[in-house]
Amino acid sequence: MKSKDPRNSVMKAKVLDMISIFLAELIGTALLVFFGCMGCIDFNNGDSIQMTNSLFQISVVFGLVIMFIVQIFGCVSGAHLNPAVTIAAIVYKLLTPAMAVGYFVAQMGGAFIGYGLLQILVAKDVMANEHGVGMFIELIGTGTLIWVVCGVWDPRNAKGHDAVPLKLGFAITALCGCFGHWTGCSMNPARSFGPALWNMDFGQHWVYWVGPLLGGLLASLSYRHVFYRNQLRSMRREGWKRWL
Repeated sequence: MKSKDPRNSVMKAKVLDMISIFLAELIGTALLVFFGCMGCIDFNNGDSIQMTNSLFQISVVFGLVIMFIVQIFGCVSGAHLNPAVTIAAIVYKLLTPAMAVGYFVAQMGGAFIGYGLLQILVAKDVMANEHGVGMFIELIGTGTLIWVVCGVWDPRNAKGHDAVPLKLGFAITALCGCFGHWTGCSMNPARSFGPALWNMDFGQHWVYWVGPLLGGLLASLSYRHVFYRNQLRSMRREGWKRWL
């Protein structure tokens, strides 16, 4: 019986790494545009949607969004999210020009997807379905929060746990700044259940269970199978290098 060629395993690992890097830049840039622009919207004028007048709010939301995206994808792709950063990485020889092309494509595609998703979400026909939009908002918000948690748990971030409480707190601040005017940005069925029980108000309570639980499940599964890398896998990859 023939043994498996270690070079095939190395090639497969490299392909998977390239896919995860591409997806990290794609999703990361999409989240930047989606959440960043979401934080600029003002819903205090009836049915009209306008840009907020608060430059401070826009600056804070964008800054905090960048922070939690770097926490999620920094250990995967470096979380460039910006072609200018990618060019700087080429100059510093941290990235090859061939790899940079993939970064550029992912960033442009992510920006297009992120803003497109926002355009769909704020369309009047979509917003008329309050329950459906509310569930989707809770799903996206909780899913993103769980991605941040998965990034904290990733072994590659083992040395960056000193500021975890601040990172999680700022991530929640950013998400509330984006989604607070939609659903209150609960992202936690327990947090919603207590007040609902005291007030015996369960009219829309399912939104705060289905959205967060589904978002948490999808986020953890996607991170575990696409982005997560454990130390054992890294050690094996180091051992395979002698076959190259």
